[in-house]
Amino acid sequence: MVRLDARHVALRLERESKEDAIRRVGQMLVDLGHVEPPYVDSMLAREASTSTYIGNGIAIPHGMPDATAYIRTSGIVVAQYPNGVDFGGEEAFLVIGIAGKGEEHMELLSQIATVCMDEANVARLVRASSAEEMAAILESAS
Repeated sequence: MVRLDARHVALRLERESKEDAIRRVGQMLVDLGHVEPPYVDSMLAREASTSTYIGNGIAIPHGMPDATAYIRTSGIVVAQYPNGVDFGGEEAFLVIGIAGKGEEHMELLSQIATVCMDEANVARLVRASSAEEMAAILESAS
């Protein structure tokens, strides 16, 4: 799992539209140097074609397959929304933006899904008060 620190986590955010939430995590990936700006547009395009809400209060926006050219390094960012974000009638309390080079993309999705299948883990992530606490929970499946 890609390491999380305070720059990779946005805690206790106010409710916003799913498009704004996707832009937020996309911009975090840009600011951290993981992706180039066009990757954010690809994240929005993916959401427009297929919801990235995976259940259990989690959405995992990521770019379309043809956006891999915009990925510099694999990365993960987490935006925590205690009051949720509406993802097409489903509430996402965690919006996890990812960008993966090669096989790392599926590896990131698999590790996140493993942790987030457990409702107790999701509840802990939604209540987490620091990047370190969030990282420890997400890395528990590694």
